[in-house]
Amino acid sequence: MAITQLKAKIVSNERVKNNYWLLRLECAEIAGKACPGQFVEIRVGEGAEPLLRRPISIHDAHKAGISLFYETVGRGTRMLSERARGSLLDVIGPLGNGFACDGLNKKNRIVLVAGGMGVAPLVFLAKRLKTIEPLVLIGARTKAQVVCLREFKDAGCSVKIATDDGSAGFKGKVTGLLESCLGQGGFSQIFACGPDPMLKAVANMARDNSIGSQLSLEEHMACGIGACLGCVVNTKNGYKRVCKEGPVFSGEELVW
Repeated sequence: MAITQLKAKIVSNERVKNNYWLLRLECAEIAGKACPGQFVEIRVGEGAEPLLRRPISIHDAHKAGISLFYETVGRGTRMLSERARGSLLDVIGPLGNGFACDGLNKKNRIVLVAGGMGVAPLVFLAKRLKTIEPLVLIGARTKAQVVCLREFKDAGCSVKIATDDGSAGFKGKVTGLLESCLGQGGFSQIFACGPDPMLKAVANMARDNSIGSQLSLEEHMACGIGACLGCVVNTKNGYKRVCKEGPVFSGEELVW
């Protein structure tokens, strides 16, 4: 798939809650090729600093452009949050390999597992799987950090929440909630995005229950196009680049 570099117009850049922001970009060329699980690389400043672009998962795509859901955690994302509507961002995308969801239908019982900011690419996937009505499990530290609940419900998903402190839903890790759900049987595929410990647990549970799993890895990326080799992970077929061969991998393929 061809990669596009362009100046995308900011349609809106708004705080959703706390440190979470939703950025909407006008970029039909990227939107038309985007698949759930892919990402874009953004130059957040107008000058030479910061030097490296910021990789951000595609949160949604429509005819005219894409949406990006991000959290302000460092200098780059703080600079991004300050960019005004109507200004232009230098964007490269869509990048990487996303989730393989072709051929799935209502005969397939699907569960999406999101840990923290892992919700970002899974909203796009949920909308693509809307006719299947997947179950979505959202994990967060506290109720205040639960995000994208409304988006998943609007996409026709059943949603369950897990919080570390028990302030909302299941008390404990989202993997504990997943284990409980898998115990009911009938699932055929797990799609997940979140921190590595969560993904490792998901992969192990999928294997133990003979269920397929596709995991979107959260790794630091420098170039985003596979040139710098700064985001490699170990797989059963050797080392692979998260930005190029990933960010989505089969759970069976990864070596933890």
